[in-house]
Amino acid sequence: MPMTSRERVAAALRCETPDRIPWCEIGVDPYLVTELLGWGPENQAFSIEGQPYTLDQAQAIAGFLGLDNLYYVVRAPVFAEKVAGKDGRLFYGAGQIRTRADLARLELPDPADPGVWDAAARFLDGRGDYSAWLVTRAGIFPTMLGMGTEAFSLALYDDRALVEETLDRYVAWACVVAEQATRLGFDAIVTTDDMAFGTTTFFSPHVFRDLCMPRYRALERHIGIPWIIHSDGNMLPFMDDLLTLKIAAFHPWERAAMDIRDAKRRFGGRLCLIGNVDLNTLGMGTPQEVTDEVRGLIRDVAPGGGYIISSGNSLAGYLRPENVLAMRDVLRSDGKYPIHDSANRVQFPVQVA
Repeated sequence: MPMTSRERVAAALRCETPDRIPWCEIGVDPYLVTELLGWGPENQAFSIEGQPYTLDQAQAIAGFLGLDNLYYVVRAPVFAEKVAGKDGRLFYGAGQIRTRADLARLELPDPADPGVWDAAARFLDGRGDYSAWLVTRAGIFPTMLGMGTEAFSLALYDDRALVEETLDRYVAWACVVAEQATRLGFDAIVTTDDMAFGTTTFFSPHVFRDLCMPRYRALERHIGIPWIIHSDGNMLPFMDDLLTLKIAAFHPWERAAMDIRDAKRRFGGRLCLIGNVDLNTLGMGTPQEVTDEVRGLIRDVAPGGGYIISSGNSLAGYLRPENVLAMRDVLRSDGKYPIHDSANRVQFPVQVA
């Protein structure tokens, strides 16, 4: 009997083998949706920090693409300049938290605001069989953005107290959000804090262990549902530390920075892998190149379960619609278990209760 999307994702997050490979995303750009579904300007309420879609819109997108999750965004504001980009996209510019006096700017909304969570509860009540993910941030990324990369880096040595106070305010906010997400019955929580370039991490493992890990452990105590950590870039220097947390999955194993096949060998069975169809392929390649890349991931990463396919970040506005549809189509045709691995051995499903 086929699983529901919710059951399918839950099995993968437990590192088990579902009936087919789930497809989940933590962002689908409204401009791509406009291309795919023909929506007009009234549907382009893109928000860089808040929920971009109504429940009906989210379900329409998931149904059209065949996604197994819906996502609900609750993020604290970032105190940095907002810079307009192409097609209405927003980017963060110069940080606004440079000195202790600037902490007066750092006024975060009430993370327990009933208005926010009443809307989230209605979203959950209507989710149907989808897996519902709460997308937020743990705190290190808005701290870096709010201070600016250069000022943040200098302050790590010149004014650590400023960094820690800024970070602590965000982490305390995220702890309440995690409690609310758990209470309401979200199926997973995703913290999206980029901490790496394509080649290595933004700061050293020593700084990560000293600055971030104690705060991740504090957040962990407030999370009662599967926890997914997202970061672009090469996060391997931090991965052993992250695996000491009770995280269910890591996303997205950016192809240019990390080898998801090596990750399967090293972490498979301990960590669900979510990723990593390359945005360059989706944005500049051909449908056949997308098909070949997805088939390779199915062959090499899906066997044995514990795998959720996803783009290598999110479904961005600059992706070619025909390539996104190619990803959808090959998953439909090739994504059912049992799946042969690269040695042509059939990997039979693990029994799921």
